[in-house]
Amino acid sequence: MNVTVLSPDKEIFKGEAKSVKVPGTSGQFEVLENHAPIVSALSQGTVKISKPDGSDLTFSIRKGFIEVLYNEVALLVQGVTDN
Repeated sequence: MNVTVLSPDKEIFKGEAKSVKVPGTSGQFEVLENHAPIVSALSQGTVKISKPDGSDLTFSIRKGFIEVLYNEVALLVQGVTDN
């Protein structure tokens, strides 16, 4: 699936991923390929993107939103800090 992560000032990540774990407002959840369409607010916590090569990208956010539609995942986040 294609993942794009944007903050107000820069693009954090754009590329293929096997999974994306995010801190939803009701708890952490994971998005895998062919996930049902969803739009959700995100709370403070850690985002983990698992890439096809087996490596992971992790970073913390203060808040944001995620949209999943037809294997396209878009995260709009604020307060990004590297872990």
